[in-house]
Amino acid sequence: MNEQLLKYFICPVCLPVEIPLDCQVEEAQNNDIINGTLSCSNCHAAYPIEEGIAFLEPTGKQPVSPKQNKYEQEEVVASYLWSHYGDLLNDPDWSDAYPRWSAQIQPASGLGIDLGAAVGRFTFELAGKCDFAVGIDNSTAFIRTARDLMREKKTQILLKDEGHIHRRETVELPESWPQSNMEFIVADALHLPFRTYTASITSSLNLIDKLPHPLLHLQEMNRVCKKQGAQFLLSDPFSWSEEAALAEEWLGGREEGEFSGSGLDSVQKIFTTGSHGITPAWREEDKSHVWWKIRTHRNHFELIRSCYFKGKR
Repeated sequence: MNEQLLKYFICPVCLPVEIPLDCQVEEAQNNDIINGTLSCSNCHAAYPIEEGIAFLEPTGKQPVSPKQNKYEQEEVVASYLWSHYGDLLNDPDWSDAYPRWSAQIQPASGLGIDLGAAVGRFTFELAGKCDFAVGIDNSTAFIRTARDLMREKKTQILLKDEGHIHRRETVELPESWPQSNMEFIVADALHLPFRTYTASITSSLNLIDKLPHPLLHLQEMNRVCKKQGAQFLLSDPFSWSEEAALAEEWLGGREEGEFSGSGLDSVQKIFTTGSHGITPAWREEDKSHVWWKIRTHRNHFELIRSCYFKGKR
């Protein structure tokens, strides 16, 4: 874990009270903490740093098997690598979603936070736009893969052609891509371990409809953003499901109530009117959609219409 992040961290358990975390370093290489512990003097929670990865979920590091969480499965990790870096594999079916999302972000000084980073493509895009970018996800497999790619600049990927037939490919990052001004951590998008008003850019791509409390997600993103000179990008298919959240928690997809209609319209309204604690209000810069693909094998992928709102203040 890059030690530059220490100045931003607070205890996610103690929120909304912001308690800085103390760091005990057991092993380090230059400015990279390999093993150690982050601890809170208030609630005495301890967050491990293991093999360079900081685990900052409020529940602590919990062992999760691939059977419990599909995002820990090797095949799913490979599928996301294909979707994030298909252009580097010369895949003619790759979606241009990430360059289009990246084009929405203007260069800015300060910190960029990519929520639901998965295997890291948009975090790399952010690192080219700001002083330091951090990608967060609650999947250890995703974060380990993204961090290994950041450090080694390449990784091997086993792509499924059909059934039990696979082929091995190598994702290799261009030399021009950033590497030193970024980091990946395991954390909770509903309890961000960052100080208030620290980020110049926050992004949330294809995440909000997978969370149990979507409004809290927006409030947390807003909390960590600067009051002025901040950018916000949220994109999602808004595939609301009661497996992820109770229907009364949805920010769209309902026929009645405050959040009836589309999720994209609800997000726009919340941010531009400054309601539900989203203050200061944001101004809309763009509202549209991109087509994103998630691959399962050579002959099959899902085509997802991800609708985005870009705000600035």
